[in-house]
Amino acid sequence: MIKIPQIRLPEFKFLGIKFPGFGQKNNEGPPDLDQVLRDLSQKINNLFGKSKGSGGFNSNQQPADNKDFNVPIAPILAIIVVIWLATGFYIVDQGSVGVVQRFGKYTTNTEPGPRWHWPFPIESVTVVNMEQVRRLEVGYRSSSEGAASKTKVPREALMLTEDENIIDMQVAVQYKLKSAKDFIFNNRDTDKSVMSAAETAIREIVGKSKLDDLLQKGLPDTSARMQAILDSYNTGILITSVSRQKGAAPEQVKEAFDDVNRANQDYQRQINLGQAYANDVIPKARGNASRLAAEAAGYKLKVESEATGNASRFEQILTQYNKAPEVTRQRLYLDAQEQIMSNTSKIIVDQKGGNSMLYLPLDKLMEQTRSTNIGAASAAAASAAREEEASIEDTRSLSRDR
Repeated sequence: MIKIPQIRLPEFKFLGIKFPGFGQKNNEGPPDLDQVLRDLSQKINNLFGKSKGSGGFNSNQQPADNKDFNVPIAPILAIIVVIWLATGFYIVDQGSVGVVQRFGKYTTNTEPGPRWHWPFPIESVTVVNMEQVRRLEVGYRSSSEGAASKTKVPREALMLTEDENIIDMQVAVQYKLKSAKDFIFNNRDTDKSVMSAAETAIREIVGKSKLDDLLQKGLPDTSARMQAILDSYNTGILITSVSRQKGAAPEQVKEAFDDVNRANQDYQRQINLGQAYANDVIPKARGNASRLAAEAAGYKLKVESEATGNASRFEQILTQYNKAPEVTRQRLYLDAQEQIMSNTSKIIVDQKGGNSMLYLPLDKLMEQTRSTNIGAASAAAASAAREEEASIEDTRSLSRDR
């Protein structure tokens, strides 16, 4: 036989009404329920201004039936309605919008400030922060320890390029809301919507680009394509910025890819060195060629002029020779001797003359010889200077032509 433990309730008070306990040593019986109800009714009547004799229970009167128990329902209902209506007050913060729904259907938007709506279950309000900038990471996740610590997500980061190479692309997307109504009614999960649009737009652009272009020039702007995808579903989301965090070859082939990059850099460096050498040598060669061509043209003109002059002089001498051969021969001989003797420093003395006393102006002869040598050196230096100046001028003209 199971023994049921005895329940003991101590004496207590509620709303000024004393409830006797039972199960105690001095009072083993249960409390008088009618007395408890009478005391409760009396307290409520006193609270709402009813007199003790207006009805209900009396401390000196025992009711014949429970129908005499009178509770004021209207004031209680009025207080409940007031409390219910007071729950409709709410405040919309600055930068936020309140979306009011009546039985689940969109009604209107409310601006910042204190507002009121019909309380639940007639209407409900959802306050949406329109100015908050949210951030979504594609291809990686930042840890809580710091921005430098990241966790790679290969399923999102690895993408296929146009030339069938795989690139590791990591992108950070920032967005905010532009329509509170579309945000509430057309989105089940905002981050998933933005993630799907971002992956679609990035993979589309990466699939149309080559690996070298992506690594050297970077990922083109994909915000317009993301926004178009989100607008097609009326998500109410606005893309503010898209920043590429990293773009590199996968880790499995990173060493081989680095070797290829170094080879390409060496190849480009050699091309640059060759181009620099060509830019240095070719203008000099063209300047020398122009100078030689100019010198050849001058020499040609000089030779032709001398030949023409000699031919003309020979014809004139021939005419004179035909008229007086002996005189012309003697004159030609004397002219030749004069030309030869004028270029020598030797002095010839005719011994056949009777004069043994000779005056030799050696100082003048030496001065004449020195002036002749100086004139020849000056002429050579001037010619060299003219040639150098012509070469510089030709080089400048070629540079201007290029």
